[in-house]
Amino acid sequence: MMRPFSYTRPSSVEAALEALGAPGARVHAGGTDLLGCLREGVFDARTLVSLSAIPALRGISETGRGDLRIGAMTTLSEVAASDLVRKRFRALHQGAASAASPQLRNQGTVGGNLCQRPRCWYFRGDFHCTRKGGSTCFAAAGENAFHAVFGGDGCFIVHPSDTAPALTAFGAEVRIAGPSGSRRVPLESFFLLPAQDIHRETVLEPGEMITEILVPDPGAGTLSAYRKVRERGSWDFALVGAAVVLRREGSKVAEARIVLSGVAPKPWRAAAAEEALRGATR
Repeated sequence: MMRPFSYTRPSSVEAALEALGAPGARVHAGGTDLLGCLREGVFDARTLVSLSAIPALRGISETGRGDLRIGAMTTLSEVAASDLVRKRFRALHQGAASAASPQLRNQGTVGGNLCQRPRCWYFRGDFHCTRKGGSTCFAAAGENAFHAVFGGDGCFIVHPSDTAPALTAFGAEVRIAGPSGSRRVPLESFFLLPAQDIHRETVLEPGEMITEILVPDPGAGTLSAYRKVRERGSWDFALVGAAVVLRREGSKVAEARIVLSGVAPKPWRAAAAEEALRGATR
């Protein structure tokens, strides 16, 4: 049963950060994962700080240098429907369009999609596992068909986002606001492996939140795509997926970035595959 909590809806980032400084306060973006976590007892909240009334956190725009800026409260449906994203950042378009169901894409935000908690049934269930402060990862010797192939090291969760692999492949950064000010973090460094911190999935500190995602101009000659294999074709999390960004010079591959989803606790760079593609001709 969900415990009682209070609800506040600030109208500015500054007011939201002040509210997040209270004990037990948690960010409420789209709420599609947050409310499930509260019902399942993954964590508690004394106060939910809604970001829905902050216009600065919404929208998709292009900078003068050709970079892409996405507000953290922009919905997955808005990302998938953007002509700018579809034409120049196709892997991100495909990732956003393949996430969850239409109803969840209409509600879920890109910031929330990056920060969602693991879907491991031991973590979400009534098990005192390592990620919840216990001493055992029950997936190691238990039912683990949908758990990590790479990077487990004591906790075999997989990161569930479909936008994170594409954004990582494009070299995106997140802007984080918090009590100590603003900072930019490359998305590849934003996620944490269990060996780095077994209790957290990201570098976000208490009282911090993502305000925007910044994606550099991929440049001329860049092609990209995201594909996922899932158990149910209508909607489901990835059993395995791959975001691929290739930059060509003439007929040769000058640069390749391949990031896998559904196989590791964070979006997983396939470095050997990238190296094999560099210099290849079609």
